[in-house]
Amino acid sequence: MKSRFSKSWKASVKPRKQRKYLFNAPFHIKRRMLNALLSDGLKKKYGMRSLEVRKGDKVKIMRGEFKKNEGVVERVDVKYSKVFVQNISRQKRDGTKIAVSIHPSKLMIVEVKEEKNRVKAEVKKEKMEGKNGKESS
Repeated sequence: MKSRFSKSWKASVKPRKQRKYLFNAPFHIKRRMLNALLSDGLKKKYGMRSLEVRKGDKVKIMRGEFKKNEGVVERVDVKYSKVFVQNISRQKRDGTKIAVSIHPSKLMIVEVKEEKNRVKAEVKKEKMEGKNGKESS
């Protein structure tokens, strides 16, 4: 039996419960967890530390086999919390190339694909969440 997602989850310290929360979260909440670090220039520009990864963003890989490589995001898989970057692939034994999935926490956004008011909306949402959090404390 698959356990249900709890909306009243209270930030447990236990890794087991954190993993359970991430695994059972619905897609609209999982999507918000697909953040990647912003480069220093973008941090100053937007006044934020991280941003959701989207198709078309230019990213730099910070960890793993493909460290220091840059590329454009081809696809974001919300179900498995993975990102596929252009020209990052592995060769199978039969010679075919297969795309490598990377977790967004291992990426740094170098260029943001400018969509109308994308970053402004995210900044506004974050400021509103900050105000709500301060009032409740």
